[in-house]
Amino acid sequence: MTVKFPIQKVKQAGDNPYHFEGDVDLSSLEDAKNDIREISPVSVTGQAEMKGENISVSMTIEGDMILPCARTLVDVPFVFNIQATEYFNLSPYYEEEDESEVHPLHGELLDLTPYIKENVLLEVPYRVFSDDPDVVPPQEGEGWEVVDEKPESESKIDPRLAKLESLLDEKEK
Repeated sequence: MTVKFPIQKVKQAGDNPYHFEGDVDLSSLEDAKNDIREISPVSVTGQAEMKGENISVSMTIEGDMILPCARTLVDVPFVFNIQATEYFNLSPYYEEEDESEVHPLHGELLDLTPYIKENVLLEVPYRVFSDDPDVVPPQEGEGWEVVDEKPESESKIDPRLAKLESLLDEKEK
């Protein structure tokens, strides 16, 4: 189900806000080139208010997604709760300016799905880490492996400085 409703319902509500709710399937985000491995349908509740030719939509977007751990690449569940407000203009003469927060609205149907997707993508954190202490990061992969570098033995002495070492040994006696 998507969150779509006729603009006429918002107009009919008059001074009262028009309330809506629904679940939105955002599984298409899993196929995009981002870190989202899996996302369950998100729950959206909100209200739309009309003032002149402008519509203000306030909504709460809740759901959870699976992201990769930045250290071990294991699946990490991430729960989100987003408060978002979007603004629309019904005027046929209104054109969206660069980086404007007001979206032009053409037609008789208001579809919030692209704006919900945008808000969810903005909520994806830069990095997440697994809390599971038993998870060990991979030690090798295709064309690479983890190598422990051990410091050289401190007992090795540069032959050019061997005579100085004998001076130190004499002082200790």
